[in-house]
This record gives sequence, C-alpha cells and structure tokens, in this order.
Amino acid sequence: MENPVLVEVTRGELVESFHRGAFALLDGDGNIVAQAGDVERPVFPRSAVKLLQAIPLIETGAAARYGLDDKDLSLACASHSGEPEHLRRAAAMLEKAGLDQTALECGVHWPSEAEVSRDMARRGETPCPLHNNCSGKHAGFLLTAVHRGEDLAGYVGPNHPVQLRCKAVIEDLTGHSLNVDVCGTDGCSIPTYAAPLKDFAGAFARIASGRGVEPQRAEAGQALMRACMAEPFEMSGTGRACLELMQAAPGRVFAKTGAEGVFCGALPELGLGFALKIDDGATRASDALVAAVIAAALQKEDAALAETFAAMARRDIRNWRGTLTGEVRAVMPAD
Repeated sequence: MENPVLVEVTRGELVESFHRGAFALLDGDGNIVAQAGDVERPVFPRSAVKLLQAIPLIETGAAARYGLDDKDLSLACASHSGEPEHLRRAAAMLEKAGLDQTALECGVHWPSEAEVSRDMARRGETPCPLHNNCSGKHAGFLLTAVHRGEDLAGYVGPNHPVQLRCKAVIEDLTGHSLNVDVCGTDGCSIPTYAAPLKDFAGAFARIASGRGVEPQRAEAGQALMRACMAEPFEMSGTGRACLELMQAAPGRVFAKTGAEGVFCGALPELGLGFALKIDDGATRASDALVAAVIAAALQKEDAALAETFAAMARRDIRNWRGTLTGEVRAVMPAD
C-alpha cells in the first residue's frame, strides 16, 4: 500500500515537492477517529515516545524521592535544544542522585539551537553529554537506577533493568510484544522498538483517557503529560514545533516530535491520542501534518482553536531577500 500525499511544498502556484505519510487518531477504547495511509505498518517511534519511557521514573518512586518538579519531569521527556537552562536542569537532576555528566551514556553533539552553538564556538568551547538532546531523559534513567540500587554502567543496553522497564511500559500500552526482530538502536544508544503506527496513537489515547490501562500507570503518564504542557520549553526549546503547538493551547494539547518524521501526542480533555509518520522522514512535513491532525481532532469541539492549528499547518517559504516563494502545507484526505 502506497501512502497518500499528506504534505505539499509549493513554488508559485505549482506543487514543487510532496511528502507521503500516514497518521492515526484514536480514542481510549482503541477506536479509530481519523486515519490516513497504512496505519498498520510498523514504525520506529524514536523520541516521540519519551513520555512513555519516563513513566518508570514516577512508577518506581524515583521522581518522588528526588523531589522532581514539573520542569524536571518535562526535561525527562525532552528532545531539548541544548540551551543553558536545559543543561543546568539536567546537571541538577543528576546531582540529586550524587552523579555528574560522566555517568551519561547518550553521546555528545552540538546544541540544535544554532545561536547557542555559535556562541560556544566563539568562546572555544566544545559540547559535552549535557548538550545531547536526550540528556534529560538519560538523567531520568539514571535516577531510577540509583533509586533501585542497580549498576549504572551499561544502562542503555537492551537487557539492563532501566531499558526492560521502559520496554514493559511500551508493550503494555501498545499491546505488542517487542522482541529483538523489531529492535533497533536509537541515536542516544538506547533500544527503539517498532510497532504499528495506530498502536502508538492508542498508547497515548489510553494515557489521556485513563481507559484500558492500570490506574497507577495512567496517573504517571498523565502527570508527565501535565508537566510537559505546563513547562514545554524544558521539553523542547526556542522556536521548536513542540513548544509552539503546546503554547497555542496551554494544557489542552500534548505533542512530541521524533526523528525521521514522527510525532505522537494527545488531547487530554478529549481522551484522544495520535501518531504520524512521514515516509521520507522530513521534519518540515511532520511539523505541518501534526498541526493539521490536531486541528481535525478539535474541529467538532472547538472550531476556533481548530482554525488556529489549521493555520499552523501552512507555513510560508521565503527566499534570502524575504520574498514569499511558496508554502509548506498539509493536505488532509477528504472524509
């Protein structure tokens, strides 16, 4: 099955490029509210499921033991931009458990916030593990391991208790057994498991609605969701799509991007969850499509807010002189 074109890129009056993909919008009972493309095709969710991976941070009692607040919990779900506040908070989380950046096994890369990287280069600085966009998530992993008295070395490995807990949560919420045949290695060195796209949407719908999931797990997921919506900068960074989407409807929309054109999220008050994947992995396309999916979910409940998100699903393209040359636009399938 070839997925439909869901995002177009225009130049003048013509479509110059396009992106195929799929999305699924589900309720807490697993019913598909809207969909397009092959939603049964397994996808790697990448960073779009960091909230699911952070659930053990609460379930084990580590978050309570170390007194983590909403900003900490949001950072534990983050693909952050490596801005100073992100680094300070990740370091402070580690310090709560008597650790420092040397315990992190996420690897090193330059901050994605270009101005931060330029400032570092001007000062002759080089990045450290705290700059890694996943350092908050890894700090959360380490806190659970310290809390449980587990070895810290190799906590990124698929058979380490930290990763086994994450895997168990995702299996529970998606309803899929995640074995070695669907396992890959993510950019930050932890395992990433593929499952049908619709089942990731269902996982977030279960958390948002509290249906089909144990109350304790639902409460943990909802606490993380509230933290991210309350403190979206910690989960993302300046100018990032996740930040803009959640700021457009404070407390009403949770959205998390992942590499290779993936997004997952939820509309808590409606008990809906969604997941999408752009076939060619283009971020410009996933950023547009996620806004359109949210708009579609809101249309019957809040037409005005739906229009806000529909406008976010179209973005102008300008050349180096600032001249309007075209747009990136989501093209939702007809009902």
